[in-house]
Amino acid sequence: MINQKHSPITPSAVGKVSIRDDFWSEYIRLVREVVVPYQWEVLNDRVEEAEPSHAIQNFKIAAGVEQGSFYGMVFQDSDVAKWLEAVGYLLEAEPDPELENVADEVVALIAKAQQPDGYVNTYFTIKEKNQRWTNLAECHELYCAGHLIEAAVAYSKATGKNAILDVACRFADYIDRVFGTEPGKLQGYDGHQEIELALVKLYQATGERKYLELSRYFLDQRGAEPNFYEQEFEKRGGTIHFPQLSVATDLEYSQAHLPVREQDQAVGHAVRVVYMCTAMADIAAETGDEALLAACRRLWNSIVSKRMYLTGGIGSMAQGESFTQDYDLPNDTVYAETCASIGLIFFAQRMLQIEPDSEYANVLERALYNTVVSGMSRDGKQFFYVNPLEVYPPVLGKNKNYDHVQPRRQGWFGCACCPPNIARLLASLGQYVYTAKQNEIYTHLYIGGTATFNLDGTEVALEQHSKYAWEGKVNIQVTVSQPKEFTLALRLPDWSGGAVIRLNGAEYVYKESDVEKGYIRIKRVWQLGDTIDIAFHMPVLRMQGHPLVRDTAGKVALQRGPFVYCLEEADNGSQLFHLNLPAASELHTSFDSELLGGMQVISAIGQRGVFANWSEELYRSNTHWTTEQTELRFIPYFAWANREPGEMAVWINSTN
Repeated sequence: MINQKHSPITPSAVGKVSIRDDFWSEYIRLVREVVVPYQWEVLNDRVEEAEPSHAIQNFKIAAGVEQGSFYGMVFQDSDVAKWLEAVGYLLEAEPDPELENVADEVVALIAKAQQPDGYVNTYFTIKEKNQRWTNLAECHELYCAGHLIEAAVAYSKATGKNAILDVACRFADYIDRVFGTEPGKLQGYDGHQEIELALVKLYQATGERKYLELSRYFLDQRGAEPNFYEQEFEKRGGTIHFPQLSVATDLEYSQAHLPVREQDQAVGHAVRVVYMCTAMADIAAETGDEALLAACRRLWNSIVSKRMYLTGGIGSMAQGESFTQDYDLPNDTVYAETCASIGLIFFAQRMLQIEPDSEYANVLERALYNTVVSGMSRDGKQFFYVNPLEVYPPVLGKNKNYDHVQPRRQGWFGCACCPPNIARLLASLGQYVYTAKQNEIYTHLYIGGTATFNLDGTEVALEQHSKYAWEGKVNIQVTVSQPKEFTLALRLPDWSGGAVIRLNGAEYVYKESDVEKGYIRIKRVWQLGDTIDIAFHMPVLRMQGHPLVRDTAGKVALQRGPFVYCLEEADNGSQLFHLNLPAASELHTSFDSELLGGMQVISAIGQRGVFANWSEELYRSNTHWTTEQTELRFIPYFAWANREPGEMAVWINSTN
């Protein structure tokens, strides 16, 4: 039960954020009306074309309500938790009694499945009752616990009901009794980081300091000598859960090769890295741990300056869903798991809360507008786990190097972490738009809607009207309970060379000294009814890769506003690798209202290689390729694979 002697810590100055946006409202509607109901059906095994989940059935068996065997991945419980977390965010934004009733039934089921000592995990309750905490490297017990805790915090906050929060606190209290450096406790940590960031949320919800200390304990133990995973591996006689991976012996895979404060390169499983970094930033913010913050900055730099795709995707190798080497960013065999970009957004948000710097927000935006929305189809019923930047369907199913690549989204997955992760992120999108510090409000994302703030006792509300996605235009209206001096910091996106700003209808000329870490800072005494209009410069950019990225050499990719663009076979024919975009070609933008609900497209006159005289010889000498003029059409990357399956490419050959 929640210890009533402890009150929650001081809440953020950012109050409720409601989204009403031309671009994002449709996605949030899909999450509410399609994705969450569809996932509920999947979790109950009522969608014939989707892989069985059995996740709700597992809880029924663990609760003693029904008989049967555990089915699914060892971390199957987390799908239910992420679904419940998304529901919490939706209910916080808008009441839905029917959905809340369904969620309450899930809460009751989870509570019934909780063991007398507080433990909750259907796999170990049903299948391996006597093997708790014996294979932390692989079996995701603390990972599942973390997702349950996150769901509990979100659902309790939205509904004011404490039943699931009580379950989470009992579970966290039990974990606290099991793990620690004291004699008789287990000095271990989970293979997949998640419990760490969840415990910080539980601390923030309850004010119970031991949850924060437990989170810090798990971070401090990771990578310490002697290595816990190696000891655990020997103790259980070398048995492994996932034969295809070397989780227990490859310490870099789960970032257990060094203490976290000594790590400076993003290695191993990409999702685990960014979840770990999110927790590190949380602990640094709560405790002032400068060594943790310094490690966060090093790992951030490793990711975004050497190991991230133009789309905000991370994790370039299918084996282990992992990072490889600096500048090793293949476009066709890339993994770039959707969950990894979501984790990168978590990390960026936490860093923004510590030190507002547009670099974090630029990356957050890049991942959000490209990889994350690409991960879900336009009808909300199909999903990408993997996000390639180049697809050539003829080799799929034939070349094993591409076994992870799909030319179209799927209904569900045996390992179904990505769909509910997308749902919970989009349902909570309002949390990423602003941060507030003392008398400063930072606008990180230009997403239409309203937000309330409490600045030293003064109520402030901002209402955004946004045409940012396609036109780069934003209107912000200010409401204050009384005249109030504060700074409104407006992010200048990295894709825009500048902005025209009008304050109450008159042009506001900002100076270079007004721009700090990528934010245009407007400090004044704000009055009721003040308005700001922003028009960002929105050129089409020819993006180039670092000279050490072999896969982008001699190529360009197009970006306009927050969107990266791509070529699809449906518009440009096959053999996209024969196309060329000359440097002198003019780039034209137009809005295509007929394309997938309407979006901005880019066209240009390019060249296509012509090989009419080529015989059946595989190789020839002294051959001069000829070209013919062709019109090229680029669509936003997030929209690919919503038509007939075909080739796709983000990068195109370019000549001077």
